[in-house]
Amino acid sequence: MQITAENILLIGSLLLILSIIASKTAGKAGIPVLLLFLGVGMLAGTDGIGKIAFDDPGAAQFLGILALTYILFSGGLDTKWQSIKPVLKPGLLLSTIGVLLTAVSVGLFASWFVDLTWKEGLLLGAIVSSTDAAAVFSILRRKSIGLKGHLRPLLEFESGSNDPMAFFLTIGMTSWLSVEGFSPVDLIPMFFKQMIFGAVAGFLLGKGIVFLINKINLEYDGLYPVLMLGLVVLVYTVTDLVGGNGFLAVYLSAITMNQSRMLHHKSLVRFFDGIAWLMQIIMFIALGLLVYPTQVWPVAGLGFVIAMFLMFVARPLGVWASMSFFNFSNRKKAFISWVGLRGAVPIVFATFPLIAGVEKSDLIFNIVFFIVLTSVALQATTLIKVAEWLHLAVPGRLKRRSLLDLELSDDFKNALVEVNLPENSRVDGKQILELEFPKTSLIVLVNRNNKYITPNGATELKSGDKLMVMINSGEEEYLVRKALALD
Repeated sequence: MQITAENILLIGSLLLILSIIASKTAGKAGIPVLLLFLGVGMLAGTDGIGKIAFDDPGAAQFLGILALTYILFSGGLDTKWQSIKPVLKPGLLLSTIGVLLTAVSVGLFASWFVDLTWKEGLLLGAIVSSTDAAAVFSILRRKSIGLKGHLRPLLEFESGSNDPMAFFLTIGMTSWLSVEGFSPVDLIPMFFKQMIFGAVAGFLLGKGIVFLINKINLEYDGLYPVLMLGLVVLVYTVTDLVGGNGFLAVYLSAITMNQSRMLHHKSLVRFFDGIAWLMQIIMFIALGLLVYPTQVWPVAGLGFVIAMFLMFVARPLGVWASMSFFNFSNRKKAFISWVGLRGAVPIVFATFPLIAGVEKSDLIFNIVFFIVLTSVALQATTLIKVAEWLHLAVPGRLKRRSLLDLELSDDFKNALVEVNLPENSRVDGKQILELEFPKTSLIVLVNRNNKYITPNGATELKSGDKLMVMINSGEEEYLVRKALALD
């Protein structure tokens, strides 16, 4: 089937609706949702039952870059500086040194194991060197995953900040292989220019957007998300025009906005959460359409071996080397290594050598695609089990609730969170006054068997209780979990 102006809306809407409906069943069956979206695209493609002809790496690359821009922005807009500040240094090392070591080790192994030159091997390593923000955000923010300490903000910050490094390495290696006269020495000023310009542009443009949103006073509230849609793309394109890294600028601009007093912040977070999911679906389906399963299966063996090397050697090497400067236990390092999820981003990056006409770029693309399939199928499905096995899981993370779903003032620093006490809770039968609660935290409501109790200090907690707790932002969530024996 050829994509035409007459059927593109019908096909697109059907693929979107079917993907979302199927994701509900897939989630209950333990199938990763992102893998399902890829599968839908592959089934609808030329080799699948849909027979949709889509062989345009340029269009797939454009959709991927656009989608990743909004996904990174959504992740940054919901990331608080207080949560990433304690993990800033290890996160930055993971997203730079860790990515570089992963790329080099995978590249050298691939050039030895596959019929690739060492340059082509390094290109392959660069493409798969970063964890995928879409995959990590969607999996770690599921309600069923709770992690001890600062693991979750560290992993989210790394996934949001390491794409710029992988993008730089991919573009650098692609240029080295395809541009005559290009020298590796050219990569050094290119790196510093991209990172410095990207960081500065992200901060300044983020501050500028906050000023604009607070001062523009639009007549209709519904126009603020529409305005922000354009501003996000503007941040990426302006930064790219001046030679900075657009992905880094978008992510930092969103974190800057979250730190500032900005009108409609909560409504924008909800809006862009939906946009991020839409972008993930579009990106994965488009990349699924682009790939030809008949070309992937012949390299399945090669891709599987490289994927195993990436998971069990290259990623741990990058993590242990980066984290050696900090006081992280071996259990935490092992779990960080296992959350090295690869998603659609490596497939998007693999389109750059395809478009540049790099020799063996088709082989590299198909190997990358199979590495992604293996990573999502194996790592995404076992994250909870690995966290439990390493004793890093908690029964459930605290769920934030907005009071009566109101848009609160930026001066209002408290948050209402929901805590579910597990069965056989260690605080069963204890009075609230016996708990080592932070002085500024307060249990305001107890839901016990669908009956609501207004608690006081003498109220005894029971396993299965649902508590509504008023806390201050930042470290108090961890202290509340500790007081309720959830850590």
